Amino acid sequence: MTPQSFAIYAAAAVAQIVGCSAFWFALKLGQSKWWLAAGVAALCLFAWLVTLFPAATAGRACLAYGGVYAAASLFWFWFIEKTPPDRWATIGAVICLFGIATILVGQRTS
Repeated sequence: MTPQSFAIYAAAAVAQIVGCSAFWFALKLGQSKWWLAAGVAALCLFAWLVTLFPAATAGRACLAYGGVYAAASLFWFWFIEKTPPDRWATIGAVICLFGIATILVGQRTS
């Protein structure tokens, strides 16, 4: 994975997590409804970033992104929500990252 593609995956993960969290703040935690506007903006940014994923097919790009999202969610949970992950969450995120590596760098026959 190139530094540029890693940056795109990371930015997309942050945009998706921020967008979903903004909806959570407004709809579940009773925060200002302005959080919904922030959530829509962040999710639109996420959708645009997804189109920049460097992969031959959209399916492969989104599949690889799923692992990045799992790992980014773990970090969000830990550093933003101040809840350290347990060993199973950490092991699962590591497995996801190995899966991403397999998907992105595996030799293609066609």
